[in-house]
Amino acid sequence: MVQTQAARRPDTRGKTVRVLGFDPGTATTGYGVVEQQGNKLIHVAHGVIRTAPELHFAERLQHIHEEAQRLLVLYAPDAVALERLYFKQNVTTGITVAQARGVLALAAVQAGKPISEFSPTEAKSAITGYGKADKQQMQEMIKILLNLPERPRPDDAADALGMAICRLHAGPLAG
Repeated sequence: MVQTQAARRPDTRGKTVRVLGFDPGTATTGYGVVEQQGNKLIHVAHGVIRTAPELHFAERLQHIHEEAQRLLVLYAPDAVALERLYFKQNVTTGITVAQARGVLALAAVQAGKPISEFSPTEAKSAITGYGKADKQQMQEMIKILLNLPERPRPDDAADALGMAICRLHAGPLAG
């Protein structure tokens, strides 16, 4: 886990902690808000930020940034969790994801929120106990952990909930 402190925060052990997780993408960015009260995880919200493909990339990034700012104000999280960038095969896709990550990180820093980054493997391990779990296994565990009536959809929002849960499982926010 890489943790960047945008602002110093008090130790939150034993308190209610809220995390806003993001699964970055230029076309679709997932978000998920999870709260921890003691040992209990509570689903607050999840969804996606969509951008129109006909927009210039800079306008798409502006939209993502503005929506992230709005979510940070609306849900007032104690911390932000971002999916760490990894390249499989398509470098072009990786670059656009990196751009989206950049504006999400900027919004978090501007809001004074500490940022944690997790790889998909770290999130899978934290949530299912198995770093190679598939999407269905992840979504089923997220459903169970958050006591949801069904698996969270779409995939980007489910992944963002996973990021938030991963951050909460990582331990207290140190001051």
